[in-house]
Amino acid sequence: METTKYNVNQQAISTILGYVSGGNIAIPEIQRPFVWKKTQVRDLIDSLYNGYPAGYIIMWQNPNIKLKDGSNSMGKKILIDGQQRVTALMTSLLGMKVIDSNYKEQVIKIAFNPLAQDGEERFAVQDSSHLKSKKWIPDISEIFIKGFSTYKFIGEYCKNNPEANDDNINSVLMKLISILNCQIGVVELSHSLDINEVTEIFIRINSQGKTLNQGDFAMSKIAADEKYGGNMLRKTIDYFSHLAVAPHFFSHIRDNDAGFSSSEYFHKISWLKEDNEDIYDPEFSDILRVALMSQFYRGKLSDLVSLLAGRNFETMSFEERIVEESFAKLREGVLAFINEYNFKQFVLSLKSLGLIKGKMLTSQVTLDFAYTLYLMLSKENEVSKSEVKYYVQKWFVLSVLTSRYITSPESVMDKDIRFIREKGFKQFFEEQEAAELSDTFWNVGLVQKLETSSINSPYFNVYCAAQVKFSNTSLFSTTTKVSDLISVAGDIHHIFPKEYLKQNGMDDKTRYNQVANYIYLDTQVNISIGKKSPKEYFNIVLKQCENKTILIGTLQSRDDFDRNLSENDIPESIVDMEATDYGDFLLERRRLMAEKIRKYYYSI
Repeated sequence: METTKYNVNQQAISTILGYVSGGNIAIPEIQRPFVWKKTQVRDLIDSLYNGYPAGYIIMWQNPNIKLKDGSNSMGKKILIDGQQRVTALMTSLLGMKVIDSNYKEQVIKIAFNPLAQDGEERFAVQDSSHLKSKKWIPDISEIFIKGFSTYKFIGEYCKNNPEANDDNINSVLMKLISILNCQIGVVELSHSLDINEVTEIFIRINSQGKTLNQGDFAMSKIAADEKYGGNMLRKTIDYFSHLAVAPHFFSHIRDNDAGFSSSEYFHKISWLKEDNEDIYDPEFSDILRVALMSQFYRGKLSDLVSLLAGRNFETMSFEERIVEESFAKLREGVLAFINEYNFKQFVLSLKSLGLIKGKMLTSQVTLDFAYTLYLMLSKENEVSKSEVKYYVQKWFVLSVLTSRYITSPESVMDKDIRFIREKGFKQFFEEQEAAELSDTFWNVGLVQKLETSSINSPYFNVYCAAQVKFSNTSLFSTTTKVSDLISVAGDIHHIFPKEYLKQNGMDDKTRYNQVANYIYLDTQVNISIGKKSPKEYFNIVLKQCENKTILIGTLQSRDDFDRNLSENDIPESIVDMEATDYGDFLLERRRLMAEKIRKYYYSI
């Protein structure tokens, strides 16, 4: 890495806090929850007081922007690492309010005992005892207020604490105030660095090896903007993703963020207070990604960072016009994402596929692209309104089955968006469907993909969705549907009981825990099966279909038995199978499962 692309220096805490207060450094995390515990704030102050190093912070210089009148505007510095430490200093030393994990504003007050001896607590998180005590200074921020009179304070303190010595108290106070002179290492990154270079520097410097998310960079750019409403837009994104998981959080926003709750954005996300779906719970990066793809027709979040900074990809310069246009497009994309009708219709299209629980959806980026496609097709005229859901559903299932967005997702999404723009979605879809879903895929590839022990396998989830869509009943039942068991968090059990296989020498978990051996099963039915071999318990059910004596499940006729096996894709030969037949069973059931998925896809 060329050293000219960044510089490292030491700056006093007072200088850093002055930059922040003066608006020369933007702290994007200041509007997000402060995650440090109060005791961590206390420990930081204690460390600084005792002369221990405060570590590094990393700042990224925003580029100089070419203004409409032809002049240049110096970009703000954005604090991309060290937000928690700097925010801790702002709240404890300057009395600044922070947002806690419940999005409530609070000031973290640190108490100080000037008379503390070795072994005694000198700093503490303020509680009622410190407010009552004459020895403790309840809030050290009082010491750092401009115009604070050390002389007057010492006189009053010694009057209230006769055992105190003027000189000693003065010495202790000067040591406390000198915290502002403590040095912090500052790594300042040039705006010319791309995100990959910034990430590499971050990882090498950060002692915890924490990785940077490109969504974090984008959110930093958004939060640092006040001119085009980025700071409020960021709150919208944060609050939406929070409410999607915890609808009850609505009252916290309403009661504790007056500025936001009086904005248009608050009303646009208020519908989430009564939404309890878990099908699609987006994080902030998902909202940004969908807005980027649906409005800018790009798939890489690094491009969003550049656009929000005003980058002209042709001239490689930075222009205010592009900043303004980019924030306008981003706002439009975010509003489309959070729109109640759009979001609910998209979720409904997934549920009608048989994907009725969030646990059946394991790839968030695949969901992101599907929602992007929904928004794009809805606003464009290539397909009729009645066809939008059809194409979104087909593309989503195709993407899941082919693991389209699992490896290098941003590159693949970027390329897909480009081809869709060039060819139109219908042509692009037809080409991909023909190339990806050949007979070889259905008869060989998918059968092989089903050879896995992962209960979260996307292929098994699609199989379960097919059972839901086809209204299949669970094994040995005439009334309980697979959808019922999935909806109420029913358990997945083994067709060849696990203990039965282990008793017959099969101790390898990856062998007996195969998805082809999994089935949603009523708990009582599973208890009745116990450790029996398939040959034994399937024949018990066969006999009960003849004599009508119910022992396992509710099947009472041969027609019901045959139909139930078919709906659960269990080979008819199961009635003769024992442990030695397990391998043959797995292969045959994988073939039957793959065939059901194929019928499912073409039934959409």
